Amino acid sequence: MRRSYKFLLRPAVGQQGALVAMLADHCDLYNAALQERRDAWRHSSKTTVRYGDQSAQLKGVRAVVPEQARWSFSSQQATLRRLNKAFEAFFRRVKSGDTPGYPRFRSRARFDTVEFPKDGDGCRWDSTPRDGATRVRLQGVGHVRVHQHRPVRGRVKTVSVKRQGRKWFVVLSCDDVPPELAKNRTKKHRQAVRRVAKLHAKIRRQRLDHAHKTANFVVRDADVIAHERLDIANMTRRPKRRPGEDGTFEPNGAAAKAGLNRAILDAGWGVFLAVLTAEAECAGRRLIAVDPRNTSRTCPLCGHVSAQNRDGEGFKCTACGLIEHADTVGALNTAIRAGLALCAAT
Repeated sequence: MRRSYKFLLRPAVGQQGALVAMLADHCDLYNAALQERRDAWRHSSKTTVRYGDQSAQLKGVRAVVPEQARWSFSSQQATLRRLNKAFEAFFRRVKSGDTPGYPRFRSRARFDTVEFPKDGDGCRWDSTPRDGATRVRLQGVGHVRVHQHRPVRGRVKTVSVKRQGRKWFVVLSCDDVPPELAKNRTKKHRQAVRRVAKLHAKIRRQRLDHAHKTANFVVRDADVIAHERLDIANMTRRPKRRPGEDGTFEPNGAAAKAGLNRAILDAGWGVFLAVLTAEAECAGRRLIAVDPRNTSRTCPLCGHVSAQNRDGEGFKCTACGLIEHADTVGALNTAIRAGLALCAAT
């Protein structure tokens, strides 16, 4: 079994400067290799440069650029393989018809990891504490103190150095890790687990019961049912991190978004739509999913679309002056779009 261990590094002042320089030089190598591939494709009759070509040039690069010769050769090969994986993923997306996403240049603030593919080649994990501290040796940096808060099991395969904000970490990927035996739980813990499972089962039954009753009510009274086509997975997606200039991340409202995500998932929209689809099919009813864009911003009378039409939960058309609740306007526009879909189908 393979397992990773992550420990905090405690570098000295000089070692911290060396770590920053190591990341910067590997970032420059990554960007230079990317530029070479771009230039070869644009100016050399669409010639493709591969990892083997750039790895063979690495010895010459280290001879010409003394800064690059300070660091481990194998770690630089790992950086070139990292770029190669980005291009392989790009070509795979192109073939499958997805958004390609061409590999981009990396700023030094965003390039935060250097990998050593083999323990003992440019790095060495020293599991024997000296002076009460464990250390890892990195070529060009020295023996860096490690805050090892738990034992490392198995055989160390790869070593990675990672920067997170102003802190440095070492990540060990180990092979042949023996499985750990499950810890014995107390009687009170087992009782608490059963009580929580019982509560969750009750909530699940209540949600399904409400969904079935509501779907049956709708199916009995309507021959054609329309609803907005909701992409719940996208609606509950976590916001992307926004890196700052100093290597940290700017606030992105993740805490507030997490609360909204919990509320959306707790409402059970996906469960209800799945039950409604099944009930409508059994009863022979027509179920239409319409485009949800601007349903509560479009005036159902004049068709004017504007963000200024919405005022919280209220709706007031800035063109014709219609005043109504935003949910009512959304339902009317959903019905209108469903009617247009029916007309187009016939």
